[in-house]
Amino acid sequence: MSDLIKSVEAPVNPNIPALHAGDVVSVHVRIKEGDRERIQEFKGTIIRLRKGGQDANFTVRRVASNGIGVERTFMLRSPRVDKVVVERHSQVRRAQLYFMRTLSGKSARLKQKFN
Repeated sequence: MSDLIKSVEAPVNPNIPALHAGDVVSVHVRIKEGDRERIQEFKGTIIRLRKGGQDANFTVRRVASNGIGVERTFMLRSPRVDKVVVERHSQVRRAQLYFMRTLSGKSARLKQKFN
């Protein structure tokens, strides 16, 4: 039975490094528009990481123009995710950073973690 499940599973995307909540990442996504394909960059903070094998995903939040927050969820095994670049690790004490939705300005900053 496990061989059958493994044959149906999507392969792990090798372009996605180890991610943690609070990391500032730049996600490069392939977008198809008509017959053309281009890569779009989405840069923000990871506020949620859901692990669960096939259904593993992560949510990235950024603040767009006029202070409007934009969140986007990406599947970890998706072939549409071209690459993920971790730009900064932050020191957080929570697994889900939903409190970041209510913060704005300087209070929305996270303390950087130095290795």
